[in-house]
Amino acid sequence: MALAANPALSDPAPQKTVLVVDSSPEVNTVVARVLAQGGWNIQRAVDNKAVLSLVRENPFDLIITSQKTREREDVELLGEIRRVRPQMRMIILTDESTPAEVIDAVRAGVFSYLRPPYTQGQLADMVHLAMARPTCDDGIEVVSATPIWVRLIVRCDLATADRLVQFLRAGSTLSEEEKEDVISAFREILLNAMEHGGRYDPSQYVEVGFFRGRHVMICRVKDPGEGFSLEEVRHAAFNCSPEDLLSHMTVREEQGLRPGGFGVLLANKLVDEVVYNEQGNDVLLVKYVNLSSSPRESQKP
Repeated sequence: MALAANPALSDPAPQKTVLVVDSSPEVNTVVARVLAQGGWNIQRAVDNKAVLSLVRENPFDLIITSQKTREREDVELLGEIRRVRPQMRMIILTDESTPAEVIDAVRAGVFSYLRPPYTQGQLADMVHLAMARPTCDDGIEVVSATPIWVRLIVRCDLATADRLVQFLRAGSTLSEEEKEDVISAFREILLNAMEHGGRYDPSQYVEVGFFRGRHVMICRVKDPGEGFSLEEVRHAAFNCSPEDLLSHMTVREEQGLRPGGFGVLLANKLVDEVVYNEQGNDVLLVKYVNLSSSPRESQKP
């Protein structure tokens, strides 16, 4: 006797629809390549005014803005859209940005924010993450922010970590080399906090802070766990002997941990100081920066 087909399994998933605002030919090409990989139904708008008209008539899963518009125009557009489509996700592409503009975008619930130089892969990652979320809730809350000092609360999951890193990349005033060093170190420490302090539990949150002075960049990560002692962490490469930097891998396998354990060691190589509090659940990353990459905005709140 043949079994009846399960309609839930046989029906194809509905095609995702993205609204793309016209950009330069180069950016249009990159966006088209990214969306072609995901089988998107692509609709286009000539400008933000056309976007608002189209959204009122049709639901979209995602909007990708033009790099021709400023961030404030796109944030205002998102506010108008959410009066009609409260769950709309938006990825902002822009040629220029300031730290204050990036913070405004985070506060407004923009899903991601990219400014050059960014890669096709980075855009593809953000598009994928946007559609992997059940709603537009992004898990990043701005507690307080000035142009030089920002405090955030960040949900303990990998997707939120990757999105936060992209916001940091877009809003950084450091030179490209210094920026990538700080971002790489920050990401490693953030993932450690989420994994070991928050257990990747989305109901848990990590406290994050950034301070940008004329001569220094400081990142702070405080996890919700009880802390630890670096000397007791046998599953980290930080405690391996110089003769055998992979000995911690056996410990990780025995404890059922994912491959890795190089986070603290890598962070120490990329920034000038890594400072833990007594409990081990609060860490500062300190990078002394080139004077030529001083903040572009007033340091007054």
